[in-house]
Amino acid sequence: MTLETEGGDATASASATVVEPDVADSASDAEEALIEEGEIAGDYLEQLLDVLDFDGDIDLDVEGDRAVVSIDGGKDLSKLVGHSGEVLDALQELTRLAVQQATGVRSRLMLDVAGWRAKRRADLSALGAAAAQRVLQTGSPEELAPMTPFERKIVHDAVAAIDGVASESEGVEPNRRVVVIPD
Repeated sequence: MTLETEGGDATASASATVVEPDVADSASDAEEALIEEGEIAGDYLEQLLDVLDFDGDIDLDVEGDRAVVSIDGGKDLSKLVGHSGEVLDALQELTRLAVQQATGVRSRLMLDVAGWRAKRRADLSALGAAAAQRVLQTGSPEELAPMTPFERKIVHDAVAAIDGVASESEGVEPNRRVVVIPD
């Protein structure tokens, strides 16, 4: 507090310093937590590969608000993907549970094996864009095959990038599907 006097009048003024939380620190903390998730997942998967006697290189990354763990390089890795990624989905859930057990926090990490999920993402984006183009040309809605929530999100994102069409999900799991409609 400062007290100033001018011509006998006293004026009091106070200045307060507002301290904003350091956004950079919180972002850095969040990234460090994701890196820790990835390291825990990598250790868990490395042990699993050893038990199965599979070869593979484990790569850890952070994309957005998720830890991403990839296993590449082994000849037997397709067994860890399974039919339509079913084994991969189960392995991802087990890995998330291992991370949760170690950290006490539910993990949203994404696991990819032998590039399967990356290829699937590209295929689904192309499928969504092609369906959107067909709907633009015909003006008729198009219903796609049932998909997992992960797959539907990719298709919705691809459709959203195209003007004149929209998408919505219909049905009940496991038969929930994307329908592309004229906008």
